[in-house]
Amino acid sequence: MKKTIDYYLSLPYRLEIVPDTVEGGYGARYPELPGCITCADSLEEVVMNAEDAKRAWLEAALKDKVEIPEPEQDDSALEYSGQFKIRMPKSLHKSLSVHAKQEGISMNQYCIYLLSKNDATYVVN
Repeated sequence: MKKTIDYYLSLPYRLEIVPDTVEGGYGARYPELPGCITCADSLEEVVMNAEDAKRAWLEAALKDKVEIPEPEQDDSALEYSGQFKIRMPKSLHKSLSVHAKQEGISMNQYCIYLLSKNDATYVVN
């Protein structure tokens, strides 16, 4: 299937809008489309400018035969079972089991505790 401008315009690319605290107005960009940025004095203008910039970016990419990335999948659309399987060295399995027993909880609860503790310190850039 040949992908057309209308195909790409129909995709849900994520638009980021940021206030310009130095000069006023707003900046906008589509993270999946490198270099597709714009600015304007008002929110309404920046949204319109962003749509124009996206169309121009996509048209140029199609003309120049540049690979066009599709939007990243939105994690909110995914369903999570709450389960996953993991393989680990026997020595780690033993260590986790011993520590869980010392805490008086199941190894599953202990692993959830460790994962939660580590995940809470994770910083997204």
